Amino acid sequence: MNLKVLKTLEYDKIINRLSELATCEAGRLRCQQLLPINDIEEIKVMQQETACAFNRLVKFSDVSASGTTDLRPSLARLELGSSLSIEEILAVANVLEVTKRVAKYGSQMEEEDALSFYFNGLSPEVQILNEIRRCIIDEETIADDASTALFDIRKGMQRTNEKIKSVMNSMLNNSTTRGYLQEPVVTVRGGRFCLPVRADYKSRVPGMVHDQSSTGSTFFIEPMQAVDLNNEMRELQVREQDEIERILAILSNKIAEASEGIIRNYELLTEIDFILAKGRYAIELNASNPEFNEDGIINLRGARHPLLDPKKVVATDIKLGEDYNLLLVTGPNTGGKTVSLKTCGLLTLMAQAGLHIPAKDRSQIAVFDDVYADIGDEQSIEQSLSTFSSHMVNIVHILEAINGGSYSKETEKLIAENKKDFVYSKVIHGTKEEQKVPQFLILIDELCAGTDPKEGAALAQSILDRLHVLDVRTMATTHYSELKVYALSTEGVENASCEFSLETLSPTYHLIIGVPGKSNAFAISSKLGIPADLIEDAQGRLSDDDKSFEDLMVDLEQKRHQVEEDAAEAAAALKEAETKLANATAKEEKIKAQREELIRQAHEDAAAILQEAKDIADEAIRDFNKFGKGGGNISAMEAKRAALGKGVNKSKSKAKEKQEVQENHNVPTNLHVGDKVKVLSMNLTGNVCTAPNSKGDVTVQMGIMKSTVNIKDLVLIEEEDKFVPKKGTRVKNMTYGGFNKAASISPEINLLGCTVDEGIAKLEKYLDDAYISHLTSVRVVHGKGTGALRAGVQQYLRKCKNVAEFHLGEFGEGDAGVTIVTFK
Repeated sequence: MNLKVLKTLEYDKIINRLSELATCEAGRLRCQQLLPINDIEEIKVMQQETACAFNRLVKFSDVSASGTTDLRPSLARLELGSSLSIEEILAVANVLEVTKRVAKYGSQMEEEDALSFYFNGLSPEVQILNEIRRCIIDEETIADDASTALFDIRKGMQRTNEKIKSVMNSMLNNSTTRGYLQEPVVTVRGGRFCLPVRADYKSRVPGMVHDQSSTGSTFFIEPMQAVDLNNEMRELQVREQDEIERILAILSNKIAEASEGIIRNYELLTEIDFILAKGRYAIELNASNPEFNEDGIINLRGARHPLLDPKKVVATDIKLGEDYNLLLVTGPNTGGKTVSLKTCGLLTLMAQAGLHIPAKDRSQIAVFDDVYADIGDEQSIEQSLSTFSSHMVNIVHILEAINGGSYSKETEKLIAENKKDFVYSKVIHGTKEEQKVPQFLILIDELCAGTDPKEGAALAQSILDRLHVLDVRTMATTHYSELKVYALSTEGVENASCEFSLETLSPTYHLIIGVPGKSNAFAISSKLGIPADLIEDAQGRLSDDDKSFEDLMVDLEQKRHQVEEDAAEAAAALKEAETKLANATAKEEKIKAQREELIRQAHEDAAAILQEAKDIADEAIRDFNKFGKGGGNISAMEAKRAALGKGVNKSKSKAKEKQEVQENHNVPTNLHVGDKVKVLSMNLTGNVCTAPNSKGDVTVQMGIMKSTVNIKDLVLIEEEDKFVPKKGTRVKNMTYGGFNKAASISPEINLLGCTVDEGIAKLEKYLDDAYISHLTSVRVVHGKGTGALRAGVQQYLRKCKNVAEFHLGEFGEGDAGVTIVTFK
């Protein structure tokens, strides 16, 4: 990757920010060395590491590598037999402390990821770390218990020091000696305790002179009484220093034994801090991991320039390399063209350096062998000037870099025909080698600007056409109308524009692909106050072709706006429809669930009723059998039968009352939204949500359920009391026991296994119940057998007054084993 483009696209500023996010000097240096690469597999590995760092930082917060220093120079000295200083040993301890902390952070991740290799490779060397911390307190102090010998030496030094202080204090407290002193204090000279004696009393204080004041008025004398003690102290100090050096040598040897692991820790900590810095930057930019390809396809979704204010930057979509390899961006100055150009190039460099990019998920980035950019500083974010000739120098350099100065016309033609799959022969160092056409991304701002417009446009078209023929991915900005026409008329070349608001005279920074942009010079000038007559005069000086083209641009812009508005309306309508469908589906599911619950409950109730009926029938049969054997009391049976009837009547009274209400209530004729009503079929109360339609249907909200019912099934809540049957009121269809037996009498009686007498007794009771229950016909199952029961049944039916007709069952009805009875 050429280094010039890194400066042009401000990649260095990205690296500076990345370095600030590292927590140790080694990590910062590693960040500063990060460059884009073109090996797609290695790029994917780097991106995966960044993604894992992102995930760990989000899941487990952060960890600092502060304290990590380069120990390699110090450890190299150990190989020569040297010992480390206290400062160097403490630096080793600091690195081991960081190693221990970072290793613990890494162990939080239960499943393996791309960073597990680095974290698992850390070796905190806890024993060495603990020994260093035990022996060394700080950069100037070795612990007393670092060794037994040191402990004894320092105890001796303490005792000797107390003796010296005692001697010196006794001299200070002596009134005679005090008169010889310049000040009543004890001083230290050359590591020995002395008294400041006045010059004229020098001979009065016997001892060794160690120093003299600058004026000569004071001599610093070590009293003879303290000389031996000071000598003893000096000897102990020498022994202390020797013991300290021995301790440092022991620690150094232990460090030397683990030096490879310690260096490995330093290297891994550096790499971990570097990768975590990439993760921190991804979080800061709200960035994502793009998809990579080697087909030259760029598809940036919602891309944001990472160096612009995140609160103000506008996301834009940039596409290049799939349907077209050359994208021409046009529009007014300060309209965001250069920002789009830089965004495309900078995000490509970031992605190829293993950094996440500030764009939406599923953005695509092509891996290029090199990126070149000629972006005029006058249009850059930082604003300055450049010249036509300096731009041409850059263009020449780009063209030479693309073909290496060695493509022949025949080669260019083959490249144009075969595109990225073309492999050509090239002589390298005297040897003919096969070369695959490399992938380039070219970014050119204001191509051939700053010269005669006609000549500049012609030259620009020739340059772009050469890049297009060579299938080079190119994104360029221009003001030339000729290039807009070139893009409209050339396959594989596409126009784009940066949207500009004439109302606010400011860019929206949205890149619109497929529509060339207008310079809007007249509109902007008019808004800024240029007189209308000057604007009209300038418009009159345009050629007819220029006017037609501008009119086309206006028409395209208006149509684009209309299409966008229609699309927005369609999207809104679709969203509204989807919401309504979702609501309707949810309501349908609720109603379905409630209906299923009601059916389930009804089945349970029916099962209970059938079970109760079975129990009563079983008991009746037992009593009847007892009666048939002469052991029963018919009066008692009739009493029990009457009691059962009353019980059934009592348990079903509410159902009869509800039925009477349903059959006799007044249908509401003037319902309003909000009226409180009762849905008779559901026995639920609710509120009216809609007015009745032509069929009399209304929507009623009953709790969480909303249902459409007919007004015939409704009763106003305030009318409800008048429909409750009064005591003693005769109700239509009320029969034996006050209970409509049609709800519980089966349309079939099974007499199988009964004798003729038993069967006739059961049949008599059954036919009475069936008749008063308003059944129109019933089935009597008697079976074929000997035919005696069938004959007895038919003989009884001939005498029954309520029977209109009976006949044997036909095929499908039970044949001769069943008799079908029809009531009058």
